[in-house]
Amino acid sequence: MKNTNGVVRTFLLLAVGVCLLVPARSFAEDADSSGAVFAMTNGVDKNEIIAFRRNDDGTLQETRRFATDGRGSGGNVDPLGSQGSLILSGDHSHLFAVNAGSGELSVFRVEGDLLSLEDKVVSGGSEPVAVTQHGNLVYVVNAGGNGNVVGFRWQNGQLAEISNSTRFLSGSNSAPGSIAFSPDGKFVAVSEKQTSKLDVFSVQGDGTLSPAVVTPSAGPGEFSISFAPNGTALVSETGPAGGVDASALSSYALLASGSLAPISTSVPTLGAATCWQVTTPDGRFVYTSNAGTGTVSGFSIGANGSLTALPGTIQGSNPSGAANIDITISSNGKFLYTLNTGNGTIGMFAIHKDGTLTNLGTADGIPVAGGSNGIAAN
Repeated sequence: MKNTNGVVRTFLLLAVGVCLLVPARSFAEDADSSGAVFAMTNGVDKNEIIAFRRNDDGTLQETRRFATDGRGSGGNVDPLGSQGSLILSGDHSHLFAVNAGSGELSVFRVEGDLLSLEDKVVSGGSEPVAVTQHGNLVYVVNAGGNGNVVGFRWQNGQLAEISNSTRFLSGSNSAPGSIAFSPDGKFVAVSEKQTSKLDVFSVQGDGTLSPAVVTPSAGPGEFSISFAPNGTALVSETGPAGGVDASALSSYALLASGSLAPISTSVPTLGAATCWQVTTPDGRFVYTSNAGTGTVSGFSIGANGSLTALPGTIQGSNPSGAANIDITISSNGKFLYTLNTGNGTIGMFAIHKDGTLTNLGTADGIPVAGGSNGIAAN
């Protein structure tokens, strides 16, 4: 770890530009080893992963592109309408990518900012849009036709479909927006955008899932579900039709029965088109990506799962027209990144110890309105 005194701290403050005006100290001031950020093109002819090397100050440099050996859906801004189309494994040793156009799931080994394709399997359905992993289990959600989830066993970088693991969602065109394992691996949750339902499946001893326990969304416009480290379920909501900057974030307690009990209901993000959220590794803060306003909102997470907006709520802003459709945090918890598909950039932010953000600028390299989906960071 580099010395954080003197020259290094001064360099970081100058690089950020506005840090000297921010009273809170940034995690970025405690320099750490570099990592990487990955974004998926979702290209209709050739799906690829764009790798960016992360510098110690959180800024990014594009390095290489890696083919998934599959096809994406193509499109303009957010054609998959999902969170979790590109994820890192829990130990950050592998990267999982959905190929929505060819109905497949690709697996890469990760070494820094370098990827090597280890496996590719059919997803067990039409148009896979999100994937989740816990231990040796991987589940993918398919949005096409009668939406379903399908399970795989993962060993030595290879995937093998679990017999009789397919489970259907509530009906055709339910528009799943995300899939997520609970932190203890006992449950798998799926958000249904069209029906405003949250489906929770219990994981059985053989890796298959129980029938879903369905909970109605607490607020309108439910999009994605994720879990904080303490097991709190977090659900982003775009808000009621016609609402102005009316998006919100809700939290739920996951009960042993698989049902979800609301804790904080529809806490305003003060942004528009809030569809994605990400929690810091220590579980203290959650941030939402508000594509309609190009902003990032921040909240603290209480021990009981309650949400409290950070001062001002809006903690970061991207350039006009960014259309930041997805969001991720580095594994060291120091940096936040947004996938800005509207202007073809990645938004870069330093996370302060009080949860506030400092804008580090943007990194080029994403196709402008080219259908990119999915971002992950190690």
